[in-house]
Amino acid sequence: MTADAGRQLADDAADGLWSDPPTLPTKWLYDERGSLLFDEITRLPEYYPTRRETSILYARATEIAALTDAATMVEFGSGTSTKTRLLLAAFADRAEATGRRFTYVPLDVSTQILESSAAELARDYPDIDIEPAVADFTAPDLALPASDGPRIAVFLGGTIGNFDDAMRATFLGRLAKALDPGDYFLLGADLIKDTGRLVAAYNDKAGVTADFNRNMIEVLRRGLDADGLYVDDFDHIARWNPVQHRIEMWLRARRDVDVRFRGLDRNWQLERGAEVLTEISTKFDRSTLADELAQAGVVVERQWTDDHDDFLVTLSRR
Repeated sequence: MTADAGRQLADDAADGLWSDPPTLPTKWLYDERGSLLFDEITRLPEYYPTRRETSILYARATEIAALTDAATMVEFGSGTSTKTRLLLAAFADRAEATGRRFTYVPLDVSTQILESSAAELARDYPDIDIEPAVADFTAPDLALPASDGPRIAVFLGGTIGNFDDAMRATFLGRLAKALDPGDYFLLGADLIKDTGRLVAAYNDKAGVTADFNRNMIEVLRRGLDADGLYVDDFDHIARWNPVQHRIEMWLRARRDVDVRFRGLDRNWQLERGAEVLTEISTKFDRSTLADELAQAGVVVERQWTDDHDDFLVTLSRR
């Protein structure tokens, strides 16, 4: 963990762990181990979003490249960039046809996973300029790299659902300001559906999502030099919030927890049965999402769903 990331973790923990209820930003689930666990989650039978989004991109990547004619693609929270390969292949083909270089800028908070993924992509796509950057795309000073042509900002995986209503409006507004007129924004979002399928997707039978969620405890233990904080003292909980149309992931204490965070110079207690909110995953309908994008300052040009109408990919323009 970089020094900047360590300071951000300390600030987020100080702000969130003493809240009611205690909460932590979802981004801290995605250290190197967390990113690998999530990659495993995407291949589980219960977890449909990745398969559905991938099917849309497989069908529409060439169309997206043609519609945007982008020279630079900036991806937020790129992780292992698995689905991004469909877009990179389409943009690489278009760059070859037009004789223009194409640049891919993956942004992520995890240095290790970003560097390894970027190195692999650079080997696989030698005709694309790969310029990874360790960055928090939720920061107030969001800026996009300069480009010789239109840019496309890409936010896949339904991660937009990890923001509550206020955070989402703030993020979309900052993004719209960071885009120049003629730039594009490609967004993947999960759609509202049967509650049973939603809960199962976040509480798989193999327990991989539980390991992923509890990994947050290990991130805190290492990053804040904690005594008395153990992964096995927490259960993974996933539940549907019907009022706010979102899945919520919690960590429930199996016993009374008494922790000393040396990195904060503070003690933290959590009673047995109390819960820490680690992730929300809001689900959308297409018209509401289009309205949110318009309010932020970008106009929807295309919306695509998969054959099951489970997932939505939206292309909007500044």
